[in-house]
Amino acid sequence: MINAPRVSIQVQSVYVESQSSPEQQRFVFAYTITIRNLGREPVQLLNRYWLITNGDNHQTEVQGEGVVGEQPVILPGTEYRYTSGAILETPLGTMEGHYEMVDHNGDSFRVDIPVFRLAIPTLIN
Repeated sequence: MINAPRVSIQVQSVYVESQSSPEQQRFVFAYTITIRNLGREPVQLLNRYWLITNGDNHQTEVQGEGVVGEQPVILPGTEYRYTSGAILETPLGTMEGHYEMVDHNGDSFRVDIPVFRLAIPTLIN
């Protein structure tokens, strides 16, 4: 088994009140993800997979090529940051998933994205 390149993931999420309609069970969240290449060789993000769980435990899977229309190459010691969004029917939920990436030799590897919360601020204790 090859050693997967060292890649770290950081996530920040915010509630987007201006685009939400709680009376219609529409809660919009934005999340910003920072992907850091801590290794010595370039890596490329090819695909994403998300498992989105709302407060009623309803789960939705999302998968596809790249992120925000890109399949970025991340050079050693650099980072790639993007912002995207999710719409839930409840004011609280979670997201988790993984990225499928390739190293400079074209060998594929997976980077897990730890679970993070989507919550309107009044629900966070």
